[in-house]
Amino acid sequence: MSTQVAYRDAPFQLRGSTFTMMVLKVSDPRNPNFFPVLSGKIAQAPNFFRNAPVVLDLDDLPAGVPFDFESFTKLLRNLGLIAVGLQGGTKEQQDAALAHGLALLQTPRGKVETFDPLAGSGRSPAQGLANVQGGGQPPAPAQAAPTPAPAPVADPSGRPSMIVTEPIRSGRQVYAAGGDLIVVGPVSPGAELLADGSIHVYGTLRGRALAGVSGDQNARIFCQNLEAELVSIAGLYRVSEDIDKDIRRRQVQIYLNNGFLHIDPVSA
Repeated sequence: MSTQVAYRDAPFQLRGSTFTMMVLKVSDPRNPNFFPVLSGKIAQAPNFFRNAPVVLDLDDLPAGVPFDFESFTKLLRNLGLIAVGLQGGTKEQQDAALAHGLALLQTPRGKVETFDPLAGSGRSPAQGLANVQGGGQPPAPAQAAPTPAPAPVADPSGRPSMIVTEPIRSGRQVYAAGGDLIVVGPVSPGAELLADGSIHVYGTLRGRALAGVSGDQNARIFCQNLEAELVSIAGLYRVSEDIDKDIRRRQVQIYLNNGFLHIDPVSA
């Protein structure tokens, strides 16, 4: 039997992929307001947080403060959040996380901006999104037809751009690594756009758009018609429930200024 046939008939495949997950920085888990405040935050966008995976970050936990993974993760599940991994932490915390079924994730390389995960809904610093890559591969979502990846084109800034000239259907994920993403057409609900640089959508933007996923706070999102489920710049995000009605269905630009996420209409 040839190697090619053996791989084809194998009962599984290992594939690299990219997922966006929330990082919950925990500095005082014993604070009696911790879970009530978190519950209030979740209530602002219940559909977005329902059964959402969460990575715990304990680097801000003072030395010597005990952390009970079993009870903490159960309380998170009661709110609809599923703890899947630990980022950072001490050796003892990492061992305890492994014992409770959590994965150990490396802290993203490069500059990482830290924001208060419970402070508002995009008008103030909000929860960070961690871009977790598997196997160092560009995203390849399972059970979805691959999105054509045109050759990068030149950009005046010297940063490559990826151009997609067809509609982005639900369930697809398109990632422009190291540059900008330009979509000439509509983006369907359930689709996801990611770019290390800026995102330009010449059509209706539904689904999710995350620009500056490697931490570029100068990245922007432009679209002709905003109906997105979520928009994010360098980890600061706003979900559809938090986007003002007078901004929706308009041509907008989305950017960061002094640590705040702004969505401004673009004059015709």
